[in-house]
Amino acid sequence: MSDAGYSGFGSQTLPFLKALGFHQSKEWFEENRSIYEAELQQPMAALMEDLAARFREEDIPLTSSAKTSVFRINRDVRFSKNKEPYKTNLGAVVTRSGAKKDPGLLYINIAPDNCFVGAGFYRLEGEELRAFREAIARKPDEFRTATAPLIERGHSFIDRDKLKRAPRGFEGIEDTETLELLKLKHIALSRPFDQKLLGGRALIDEMVEVARAALPLLDFGWRAVDPIRAARAEQPA
Repeated sequence: MSDAGYSGFGSQTLPFLKALGFHQSKEWFEENRSIYEAELQQPMAALMEDLAARFREEDIPLTSSAKTSVFRINRDVRFSKNKEPYKTNLGAVVTRSGAKKDPGLLYINIAPDNCFVGAGFYRLEGEELRAFREAIARKPDEFRTATAPLIERGHSFIDRDKLKRAPRGFEGIEDTETLELLKLKHIALSRPFDQKLLGGRALIDEMVEVARAALPLLDFGWRAVDPIRAARAEQPA
C-alpha cells in the first residue's frame, strides 16, 4: 500500500474487472497482475486505512484495515457450483472491530455494473436473526425510525433470500409492513453510487455519510444480537 494514502481507484479498475469476468484464467490474471495491484488492490487497502482514521476523527464506532476488511479476489470454489477462480468485483467491510464476521457493517462493492454501499446486518443466522426479528416485532416504530435516515438517502432494503411466508413463531403478526420486514433474511439496506466517485477522495465522504445514517440501525441491531454473542462466548468449550 502506498504511504500517500487513498487518492482514488485507477482508470482501469472497472475495465479490469470486466475483462477478468471474460477471461477467468490464472494466466490472464498473472499477465495483468501489475494493473490489479496498482489500480485495484492498493487503492482498496488505502481506502480502508484512511476510512479508519476518518472514523476515529469523527467518533464513529466503526473501523477497517487493509489486512482484515478486504475480501480476496480469488473465489473459494470448494463448496460452490461456480468454479470460476476469480470474483468480478471488489468488496470490503467496515465493522466495530474491522473483522468481516463482526455483526453490523458497512459494505462497499465495486463492479462494472454494480457499485454500491450497503449498511446493516447481513447473513445473520439462527438465534441472532431470531433475536433481531423479535426486536422488530416488539418495537416496530423504533425500527422504522432507526432505518429512516438511510431510506431518506435513497437506500432500500436488500430482499435477497427473503421468505415467502412469515418466519416460524411470527405467524401472529397482523401489521403487513412489520410482517414484510420480518421476512427479510438480511436486515440491511443499500444504494448504488456513481462510478465517478471512484476517482479521488469523494468516496470517503460518501461512506462517512452512510455510516452516520446507518448508526441508528446498527445500534438497534447491536442491542438485539450482542447478548446472544455474549452468552455464547460464556459457554464452556
